[in-house]
Amino acid sequence: MKYYQLEPEEKQILADFEAEQFEEVTTDLDKYQQYAVATLSKSKNINIRLSEKVLQKLKAKAANTGIPYQTLASSVLHQFALRDSS
Repeated sequence: MKYYQLEPEEKQILADFEAEQFEEVTTDLDKYQQYAVATLSKSKNINIRLSEKVLQKLKAKAANTGIPYQTLASSVLHQFALRDSS
């Protein structure tokens, strides 16, 4: 059997374990849920190929509504993705 030198903290952990004195570990679930929401809500850049005709029509519709065409494209994709599939 090998002999190991334990640090004082390790000795305390071993003594607590042998005495069955366990501490309850709690997590801050709300904090981690907020982290997940923040991570998932970040915008990502994508590359997409569109025909020149579709891109020109998209730009024209965006100009008519007074918003950038990329914002319009993002909005259309967002609405489509959230639309009920039934």
